[in-house]
Amino acid sequence: MAENLALPSRSGQASSREEGRSPLLALGLLTLLSGIVGSGFGLSIVSNIEKRVEERYRSQPEAPGEASPYAGDIMIKKLDPVVTNLAGSETDWIRLEASIVYKGGFEANPDLLSAEARQDILAYLRTVTLAQIQGPSGLLHVREDLNERIRLRSKGAVQELVLETLVVQ
Repeated sequence: MAENLALPSRSGQASSREEGRSPLLALGLLTLLSGIVGSGFGLSIVSNIEKRVEERYRSQPEAPGEASPYAGDIMIKKLDPVVTNLAGSETDWIRLEASIVYKGGFEANPDLLSAEARQDILAYLRTVTLAQIQGPSGLLHVREDLNERIRLRSKGAVQELVLETLVVQ
């Protein structure tokens, strides 16, 4: 019985420590190996996707009729700010800064185009209420309406009115 109750020798303690370290070492090696394999697999998938995307873009024919609306001889002129009150209110004011994009080879004078554009913007903004210009859809409507007015007034010389800032107080 005394033999069963005896403390284990020092050589037995060393072997139990080594036995405790071996599963941790194996787990560490497996983690490192899985990280390397996962990284390699991810890189191969990314390269395959890039190749397919490049092939798809190369295989698509160029559309000859899709030219930029800004191709050719175009110019841009910044307009002076327009400040006015809104319709139906003496306390609501609006300030609009814009630029016009026009054809450079056109016979019209750019200063004359910008003066007419400012006049149209001022006349339009005096008829708009605050409720009409609120939100993204209101801003879109203002932009479309002003673009249409400017194109009609300039007889096609102005391609677009670019709204830079719109402040309502």
